Amino acid sequence: MSDNLFKAIQINKDDDGYRAELTTLTDDSLPEGDVLVRVEYSTLNYKDGLAITGKGPVVRRFPMVPGIDLAGVVEACDSGVFEVGQRVLLNGFGVGEVHWGGLAQKARLKSDWLIALPDGISSRQAMAIGTAGYTAMLCVQALEKHGVVPASGEVLVTGANGGVGSFAIALLAKLGYQVVASTGRPAEAEYLRQLGAADIIDRAELSEAGKPFQKERWAGAVDAVGSHTLANVLASTRYGGTVAACGLAQGADLPTTVMPFILRGVTLAGIDSVMRPKADRIEAWSRLAELVDDSMLGSIGHEIGLEQVIETAGQLMAGAVRGRVIVKLAD
Repeated sequence: MSDNLFKAIQINKDDDGYRAELTTLTDDSLPEGDVLVRVEYSTLNYKDGLAITGKGPVVRRFPMVPGIDLAGVVEACDSGVFEVGQRVLLNGFGVGEVHWGGLAQKARLKSDWLIALPDGISSRQAMAIGTAGYTAMLCVQALEKHGVVPASGEVLVTGANGGVGSFAIALLAKLGYQVVASTGRPAEAEYLRQLGAADIIDRAELSEAGKPFQKERWAGAVDAVGSHTLANVLASTRYGGTVAACGLAQGADLPTTVMPFILRGVTLAGIDSVMRPKADRIEAWSRLAELVDDSMLGSIGHEIGLEQVIETAGQLMAGAVRGRVIVKLAD
Protein backbone atom coordinates (compact mmCIF):
# COMPACT_ATOMS: atom_id res chain seq x y z
CA MET A 1 0.00 0.00 0.00
CA SER A 2 1.27 3.49 -0.88
CA ASP A 3 2.63 5.61 2.00
CA ASN A 4 -0.22 8.04 1.30
CA LEU A 5 -2.90 5.37 1.70
CA PHE A 6 -4.08 3.77 4.93
CA LYS A 7 -6.87 1.55 6.22
CA ALA A 8 -9.54 2.83 8.59
CA ILE A 9 -12.95 2.15 10.06
CA GLN A 10 -15.21 4.98 8.90
CA ILE A 11 -18.74 5.79 10.02
CA ASN A 12 -21.16 7.59 7.70
CA LYS A 13 -24.70 8.84 8.14
CA ASP A 14 -26.57 9.93 5.01
CA ASP A 15 -29.59 9.05 2.88
CA ASP A 16 -28.45 5.43 2.88
CA GLY A 17 -28.57 5.31 6.68
CA TYR A 18 -26.01 4.85 9.45
CA ARG A 19 -23.16 2.51 8.65
CA ALA A 20 -19.60 1.63 9.62
CA GLU A 21 -17.22 0.09 7.12
CA LEU A 22 -13.58 -0.81 6.63
CA THR A 23 -12.19 1.47 3.95
CA THR A 24 -9.00 2.95 2.48
CA LEU A 25 -8.27 6.67 2.93
CA THR A 26 -5.52 9.10 1.98
CA ASP A 27 -3.41 11.45 4.10
CA ASP A 28 -5.23 14.38 2.49
CA SER A 29 -8.51 13.20 4.03
CA LEU A 30 -7.20 13.52 7.60
CA PRO A 31 -8.58 16.40 9.72
CA GLU A 32 -6.53 19.33 10.97
CA GLY A 33 -3.89 18.91 13.65
CA ASP A 34 -0.23 19.63 14.35
CA VAL A 35 0.92 16.03 14.86
CA LEU A 36 0.78 13.15 12.38
CA VAL A 37 0.89 9.74 14.08
CA ARG A 38 1.37 6.34 12.49
CA VAL A 39 -0.96 4.33 14.70
CA GLU A 40 0.40 0.99 15.86
CA TYR A 41 -2.38 -0.10 18.22
CA SER A 42 -5.82 1.07 19.28
CA THR A 43 -8.60 -0.49 21.33
CA LEU A 44 -12.31 -1.22 21.21
CA ASN A 45 -14.08 0.42 24.15
CA TYR A 46 -17.76 0.51 25.10
CA LYS A 47 -18.03 4.01 23.65
CA ASP A 48 -16.49 2.77 20.39
CA GLY A 49 -19.06 -0.04 20.34
CA LEU A 50 -21.86 2.51 20.67
CA ALA A 51 -20.37 4.58 17.85
CA ILE A 52 -19.80 1.69 15.43
CA THR A 53 -23.18 0.03 15.98
CA GLY A 54 -25.09 3.32 16.15
CA LYS A 55 -26.70 2.26 19.44
CA GLY A 56 -25.76 5.52 21.15
CA PRO A 57 -25.46 9.16 20.02
CA VAL A 58 -21.68 9.15 20.36
CA VAL A 59 -20.62 10.46 16.97
CA ARG A 60 -21.17 14.21 16.56
CA ARG A 61 -19.75 14.70 13.04
CA PHE A 62 -19.76 12.61 9.89
CA PRO A 63 -17.84 10.98 8.39
CA MET A 64 -16.05 9.83 11.54
CA VAL A 65 -13.20 7.47 12.33
CA PRO A 66 -14.00 5.97 15.75
CA GLY A 67 -11.48 5.00 18.41
CA ILE A 68 -11.01 6.92 21.66
CA ASP A 69 -7.54 5.42 22.28
CA LEU A 70 -4.40 5.14 20.21
CA ALA A 71 -0.67 4.61 20.53
CA GLY A 72 1.89 5.03 17.80
CA VAL A 73 4.90 6.80 16.35
CA VAL A 74 5.15 10.49 15.48
CA GLU A 75 5.73 10.96 11.73
CA ALA A 76 5.56 14.78 11.76
CA CYS A 77 5.06 17.47 14.42
CA ASP A 78 4.58 21.15 13.62
CA SER A 79 4.39 22.24 17.27
CA GLY A 80 7.83 21.02 18.27
CA VAL A 81 6.40 19.29 21.34
CA PHE A 82 7.29 15.81 20.06
CA GLU A 83 10.16 14.48 17.99
CA VAL A 84 9.75 12.44 14.81
CA GLY A 85 10.03 8.78 15.80
CA GLN A 86 8.82 9.38 19.37
CA ARG A 87 6.12 7.06 20.68
CA VAL A 88 2.99 8.73 22.04
CA LEU A 89 -0.45 7.78 23.33
CA LEU A 90 -3.86 9.40 23.52
CA ASN A 91 -7.02 8.82 25.55
CA GLY A 92 -10.21 10.83 25.08
CA PHE A 93 -10.43 14.55 24.25
CA GLY A 94 -13.42 13.84 21.99
CA VAL A 95 -11.32 11.78 19.59
CA GLY A 96 -13.57 9.26 17.87
CA GLU A 97 -16.58 11.50 18.59
CA VAL A 98 -15.87 14.98 17.16
CA HIS A 99 -12.36 14.38 15.78
CA TRP A 100 -11.13 11.35 13.85
CA GLY A 101 -9.79 8.71 16.20
CA GLY A 102 -7.56 5.69 16.58
CA LEU A 103 -9.22 2.94 14.55
CA ALA A 104 -7.12 3.86 11.53
CA GLN A 105 -3.51 3.36 10.55
CA LYS A 106 -2.87 7.12 10.66
CA ALA A 107 -4.19 10.00 12.76
CA ARG A 108 -3.65 13.76 12.66
CA LEU A 109 -4.12 15.25 16.13
CA LYS A 110 -3.38 18.18 18.43
CA SER A 111 -0.17 17.84 20.42
CA ASP A 112 -1.99 19.03 23.57
CA TRP A 113 -3.99 15.78 23.50
CA LEU A 114 -0.96 13.48 23.49
CA ILE A 115 1.53 12.38 26.12
CA ALA A 116 4.81 10.58 25.62
CA LEU A 117 4.61 6.84 26.05
CA PRO A 118 6.06 6.09 29.52
CA ASP A 119 9.35 4.21 29.73
CA GLY A 120 8.87 0.48 30.06
CA ILE A 121 5.55 0.30 28.19
CA SER A 122 5.19 -0.65 24.53
CA SER A 123 2.44 0.67 22.25
CA ARG A 124 0.67 -2.67 22.50
CA GLN A 125 0.86 -2.71 26.29
CA ALA A 126 -0.44 0.88 26.43
CA MET A 127 -3.49 -0.12 24.40
CA ALA A 128 -3.98 -3.29 26.40
CA ILE A 129 -4.35 -0.83 29.28
CA GLY A 130 -6.17 1.84 27.25
CA THR A 131 -8.84 4.19 28.56
CA ALA A 132 -10.21 1.33 30.67
CA GLY A 133 -7.01 0.84 32.64
CA TYR A 134 -6.27 4.55 32.72
CA THR A 135 -9.77 5.24 34.11
CA ALA A 136 -9.38 2.46 36.66
CA MET A 137 -6.07 3.99 37.77
CA LEU A 138 -7.75 7.38 38.21
CA CYS A 139 -10.39 5.67 40.37
CA VAL A 140 -7.77 3.94 42.51
CA GLN A 141 -5.90 7.22 42.95
CA ALA A 142 -9.15 8.90 44.05
CA LEU A 143 -9.61 6.26 46.77
CA GLU A 144 -6.01 6.71 47.88
CA LYS A 145 -6.27 10.50 48.00
CA HIS A 146 -9.38 10.23 50.18
CA GLY A 147 -7.66 7.99 52.68
CA VAL A 148 -8.92 4.55 51.64
CA VAL A 149 -6.00 2.20 52.31
CA PRO A 150 -5.78 -1.62 52.27
CA ALA A 151 -6.31 -1.74 56.03
CA SER A 152 -9.57 0.21 55.70
CA GLY A 153 -11.58 -2.86 54.69
CA GLU A 154 -13.30 -4.36 51.67
CA VAL A 155 -13.35 -2.41 48.40
CA LEU A 156 -16.14 -3.18 45.93
CA VAL A 157 -15.77 -3.14 42.16
CA THR A 158 -19.00 -3.15 40.13
CA GLY A 159 -19.19 -4.07 36.45
CA ALA A 160 -16.32 -6.39 37.28
CA ASN A 161 -16.12 -8.20 33.93
CA GLY A 162 -15.78 -5.00 31.90
CA GLY A 163 -12.50 -3.35 31.00
CA VAL A 164 -12.53 -0.77 33.82
CA GLY A 165 -13.74 -3.34 36.34
CA SER A 166 -11.12 -5.91 35.36
CA PHE A 167 -8.30 -3.39 35.70
CA ALA A 168 -9.66 -1.96 38.94
CA ILE A 169 -9.65 -5.43 40.50
CA ALA A 170 -6.13 -6.19 39.30
CA LEU A 171 -4.69 -2.83 40.37
CA LEU A 172 -6.36 -2.82 43.78
CA ALA A 173 -5.33 -6.42 44.47
CA LYS A 174 -1.73 -5.68 43.51
CA LEU A 175 -1.75 -2.74 45.95
CA GLY A 176 -2.93 -5.06 48.73
CA TYR A 177 -6.65 -4.25 48.93
CA GLN A 178 -9.30 -6.87 49.70
CA VAL A 179 -11.45 -6.67 46.58
CA VAL A 180 -15.05 -7.80 46.17
CA ALA A 181 -16.25 -8.11 42.58
CA SER A 182 -19.86 -7.58 41.54
CA THR A 183 -20.83 -9.32 38.29
CA GLY A 184 -23.85 -10.54 36.37
CA ARG A 185 -21.79 -13.35 34.86
CA PRO A 186 -21.19 -15.94 37.61
CA ALA A 187 -19.51 -18.23 35.06
CA GLU A 188 -16.62 -15.74 35.01
CA ALA A 189 -15.91 -16.15 38.74
CA GLU A 190 -12.61 -17.94 38.15
CA TYR A 191 -11.42 -15.15 35.83
CA LEU A 192 -12.21 -12.55 38.49
CA ARG A 193 -10.39 -14.53 41.16
CA GLN A 194 -7.37 -14.78 38.88
CA LEU A 195 -7.38 -11.00 38.64
CA GLY A 196 -7.28 -10.79 42.42
CA ALA A 197 -10.88 -10.68 43.66
CA ALA A 198 -11.16 -12.14 47.16
CA ASP A 199 -14.94 -12.48 46.97
CA ILE A 200 -17.64 -12.29 44.30
CA ILE A 201 -21.28 -11.19 44.59
CA ASP A 202 -24.12 -11.28 42.09
CA ARG A 203 -24.95 -7.87 40.67
CA ALA A 204 -28.62 -8.61 41.46
CA GLU A 205 -27.79 -7.86 45.09
CA LEU A 206 -27.20 -4.24 44.11
CA SER A 207 -29.18 -3.57 40.94
CA GLU A 208 -32.70 -3.24 42.36
CA ALA A 209 -34.14 -0.32 44.32
CA GLY A 210 -32.92 -0.52 47.91
CA LYS A 211 -33.12 1.28 51.22
CA PRO A 212 -31.48 4.73 51.30
CA PHE A 213 -29.43 3.75 54.34
CA GLN A 214 -28.05 0.22 54.71
CA LYS A 215 -25.64 -1.81 56.82
CA GLU A 216 -22.08 -0.54 56.50
CA ARG A 217 -19.79 -2.80 54.45
CA TRP A 218 -17.56 -1.09 51.87
CA ALA A 219 -14.53 0.99 52.82
CA GLY A 220 -14.49 2.16 49.21
CA ALA A 221 -15.78 1.26 45.78
CA VAL A 222 -15.15 1.68 42.08
CA ASP A 223 -18.47 1.93 40.25
CA ALA A 224 -18.89 1.74 36.50
CA VAL A 225 -22.62 1.04 36.60
CA GLY A 226 -24.57 3.97 38.08
CA SER A 227 -28.32 4.00 38.75
CA HIS A 228 -29.66 1.76 41.56
CA THR A 229 -26.32 -0.04 41.83
CA LEU A 230 -24.45 3.14 42.72
CA ALA A 231 -27.26 4.19 45.07
CA ASN A 232 -27.01 0.88 46.96
CA VAL A 233 -23.23 1.07 47.07
CA LEU A 234 -23.39 4.55 48.61
CA ALA A 235 -26.02 3.40 51.09
CA SER A 236 -23.76 0.59 52.31
CA THR A 237 -20.41 2.41 52.34
CA ARG A 238 -18.73 2.65 55.73
CA TYR A 239 -18.18 5.86 57.65
CA GLY A 240 -15.68 8.09 55.86
CA GLY A 241 -15.52 5.82 52.82
CA THR A 242 -15.19 6.92 49.20
CA VAL A 243 -16.90 5.73 46.04
CA ALA A 244 -15.28 6.54 42.69
CA ALA A 245 -17.96 6.75 39.99
CA CYS A 246 -16.85 6.42 36.37
CA GLY A 247 -19.66 4.82 34.36
CA LEU A 248 -23.36 4.33 33.69
CA ALA A 249 -23.77 0.79 32.36
CA GLN A 250 -27.07 0.43 34.24
CA GLY A 251 -28.21 4.01 33.79
CA ALA A 252 -27.41 7.70 34.23
CA ASP A 253 -29.93 8.18 37.05
CA LEU A 254 -28.92 8.17 40.71
CA PRO A 255 -31.95 7.41 42.94
CA THR A 256 -30.32 8.11 46.31
CA THR A 257 -30.59 10.47 49.29
CA VAL A 258 -28.16 12.74 51.11
CA MET A 259 -28.10 10.39 54.13
CA PRO A 260 -24.82 8.54 53.32
CA PHE A 261 -23.12 11.89 52.81
CA ILE A 262 -24.35 13.78 55.89
CA LEU A 263 -24.58 10.88 58.38
CA ARG A 264 -21.53 8.81 57.38
CA GLY A 265 -19.35 11.37 55.65
CA VAL A 266 -19.24 9.30 52.49
CA THR A 267 -17.47 10.89 49.50
CA LEU A 268 -18.72 10.40 45.94
CA ALA A 269 -15.74 11.10 43.68
CA GLY A 270 -16.60 11.68 40.03
CA ILE A 271 -14.00 10.37 37.60
CA ASP A 272 -13.70 11.98 34.17
CA SER A 273 -11.03 10.54 31.92
CA VAL A 274 -11.90 12.36 28.68
CA MET A 275 -10.79 15.94 29.44
CA ARG A 276 -8.39 15.20 32.29
CA PRO A 277 -5.48 17.68 32.51
CA LYS A 278 -2.17 16.48 31.08
CA ALA A 279 -0.44 16.44 34.50
CA ASP A 280 -3.06 14.00 35.82
CA ARG A 281 -2.64 11.81 32.75
CA ILE A 282 1.12 11.66 33.15
CA GLU A 283 0.76 10.80 36.85
CA ALA A 284 -1.76 8.03 36.16
CA TRP A 285 0.27 6.51 33.34
CA SER A 286 3.44 6.65 35.44
CA ARG A 287 1.67 4.61 38.13
CA LEU A 288 0.41 2.18 35.50
CA ALA A 289 3.96 1.72 34.22
CA GLU A 290 4.98 0.73 37.75
CA LEU A 291 2.06 -1.60 38.49
CA VAL A 292 1.10 -3.31 35.25
CA ASP A 293 2.99 -6.28 33.85
CA ASP A 294 2.46 -8.78 31.06
CA SER A 295 0.91 -11.34 33.40
CA MET A 296 -1.86 -8.86 34.27
CA LEU A 297 -2.37 -7.79 30.66
CA GLY A 298 -2.45 -11.35 29.36
CA SER A 299 -5.48 -12.25 31.44
CA ILE A 300 -7.38 -9.03 30.74
CA GLY A 301 -7.04 -8.49 26.98
CA HIS A 302 -6.99 -10.18 23.58
CA GLU A 303 -5.93 -8.89 20.16
CA ILE A 304 -7.87 -8.51 16.91
CA GLY A 305 -7.15 -6.93 13.54
CA LEU A 306 -8.87 -3.92 11.99
CA GLU A 307 -10.98 -6.20 9.76
CA GLN A 308 -12.55 -7.78 12.88
CA VAL A 309 -13.52 -4.50 14.58
CA ILE A 310 -17.07 -4.09 13.26
CA GLU A 311 -18.12 -7.65 14.11
CA THR A 312 -16.48 -7.45 17.54
CA ALA A 313 -18.25 -4.15 18.25
CA GLY A 314 -21.57 -5.94 17.86
CA GLN A 315 -20.44 -8.68 20.24
CA LEU A 316 -19.30 -6.06 22.73
CA MET A 317 -22.71 -4.39 22.73
CA ALA A 318 -24.34 -7.80 23.23
CA GLY A 319 -22.29 -8.32 26.40
CA ALA A 320 -20.33 -11.20 24.85
CA VAL A 321 -16.84 -9.70 25.24
CA ARG A 322 -14.75 -10.09 28.39
CA GLY A 323 -12.05 -7.61 29.39
CA ARG A 324 -10.06 -5.57 26.89
CA VAL A 325 -9.97 -5.71 23.09
CA ILE A 326 -6.64 -4.61 21.55
CA VAL A 327 -6.68 -3.64 17.88
CA LYS A 328 -3.49 -4.04 15.86
CA LEU A 329 -3.19 -1.39 13.14
CA ALA A 330 0.30 -2.01 11.78
CA ASP A 331 0.46 -4.23 8.69
